[in-house]
Amino acid sequence: MWLVETLRHTPALAVFLTIGLGFLLGKFKIKGIALGTVTSVLIIGVLVGQMDINVGGPLKSVSFLLFLFCIGYSVGPQFFRSLRGDGLREVLFALVVCVLILGASVGVAFLFGLNPGQAAGMMAGASTASPIVGAAEDTINSLPGSAEELKSMTDAIAVCYAMTYVFGTLGAVWLLGYVGPVMMGGLDKVKAMTRELEKTLSPASGSDPASFNACRPVAFRAYVTDGSFMSGPRTVADIEKEFEKTGKRVTVERLERADGSERIDAITPETEILPGDCVALAGRREMIVGDLGWLGHEVPGVSLLSFAVEDVDVTVAKRFGVKTVREMFDNAWMDGVDIKSIRRNEVALNPLEQTEIRPGDIVELVGLKKNLDRAAHEIGYADPRTLATDFVFVGLGILLGGLIGALALKIGSVSVSLGASGGALVAGLVLGWLRAKRPVYGAIPKASLWVFNNLGLNMYIAVIGIASGPSFVSAFAEVGPKIFVAGLIVTLVPLFLAILIGHKLFKFHPAVTLGCCAGARKTTAGLGAVQERLGSSVPALGYTITYAVSNTVLIIFGIILVLLTA
Repeated sequence: MWLVETLRHTPALAVFLTIGLGFLLGKFKIKGIALGTVTSVLIIGVLVGQMDINVGGPLKSVSFLLFLFCIGYSVGPQFFRSLRGDGLREVLFALVVCVLILGASVGVAFLFGLNPGQAAGMMAGASTASPIVGAAEDTINSLPGSAEELKSMTDAIAVCYAMTYVFGTLGAVWLLGYVGPVMMGGLDKVKAMTRELEKTLSPASGSDPASFNACRPVAFRAYVTDGSFMSGPRTVADIEKEFEKTGKRVTVERLERADGSERIDAITPETEILPGDCVALAGRREMIVGDLGWLGHEVPGVSLLSFAVEDVDVTVAKRFGVKTVREMFDNAWMDGVDIKSIRRNEVALNPLEQTEIRPGDIVELVGLKKNLDRAAHEIGYADPRTLATDFVFVGLGILLGGLIGALALKIGSVSVSLGASGGALVAGLVLGWLRAKRPVYGAIPKASLWVFNNLGLNMYIAVIGIASGPSFVSAFAEVGPKIFVAGLIVTLVPLFLAILIGHKLFKFHPAVTLGCCAGARKTTAGLGAVQERLGSSVPALGYTITYAVSNTVLIIFGIILVLLTA
């Protein structure tokens, strides 16, 4: 057949066929539940692999190293930040859950007599931790044994992963979304407690790049200064102080003379404003909306308001300490600058006067560039928006990590090392953390990061599926029933215990407990189910840190599982 011969001759086309159809299959949902992209790509890869296509070369390793480095880069700031302060309890909780998963995996591996490949694939699928697949394969290939034995074990990884992943997702959704709230007092009680906590948080606009929060926190408006306060010439400082008397912080950004003869952009506190002049005011929406008759009447001010403002993310430095929003605005260097948002561990906080800003937080500032530069210098490190990826940083970072991972420790007859994959992950963690502390190098825009993560992992999974396709059916027949039962145990038992431990021992807020469990189990679907059941985004508070920790620890535990069962 022409298509089959073409794919055999150009195996790269088979990879893209697998990725395209896999992403398409991953979109389909049954009662709100989808297979997920990774599982769908693996299934399509296995089907394409029945054509006996030889996908050779370093493509598999390159794509997986890129994925792991970018995963480390993404979670590095939260991972290291969580090792101190308030996040330490969540780190410890994530470690406890990871130990439960490893313990359950080791137990069922010995109970059912699973070889290292079967055990690793089962653990990866049951805990929905896809990166374990690659790390386990690297470790198995370093074990002593014949090439045929090692290949048999690596082929089994994909089979067992595919068989356990679906229930790994569905089981987590059911246990977290439905059983979890009942275990902590009932759904109604958990909902009520969640609403209380929610009052201090700002609703996120969502992950859709075409959407935005309808409540725009910073506003710019134009007024003609013909009110009672403008009985004569006033300075910019006079007007801004008049706003402060009512507890409002509003700044004058631009000025146009009444006769249109002059427009002043370089505003200073001493700039004189005459009755009838038109001024552009900037401030938070709740401060600038209201009766300003004392100043004058509002006008469209199309020409006056047609100027470029910028927003910039600033990482709060350690030297800044802890300050409330009100204390920040008491400083002259905040003149002409407003706070659009505050993010802590990817959770949005309301920038109210009493909201505390801490080192490591990301504050989004809005204003003119000259004002932003001044404020950013005082607060911490600005992260300028860019569309360009620093490929010097990416390329040399993966190389450095791979070289470190290649260093091996001899234990008996077995060489133990992180491997190139583990090294790339560690390099990503460290370099991502350093980038967050001083965001002046190593930029990887979010859109690029999404592509690297998704393309890297799914290209790796596509190659795995195609390569294991010919032996998939026989391996499935060999391990089918016992792998499903093993996966069911590893899915449910650690998660059930995690909910009890988080609620009774760590005493997290119920919604945060469920979010912590979802993060420690790396189940985004589980988090979505919890948020839908509670009607709140509060569970995300516990998700970020635990996800960052488990994303790293479970990969290492996957390596340990292979060594324990070898």
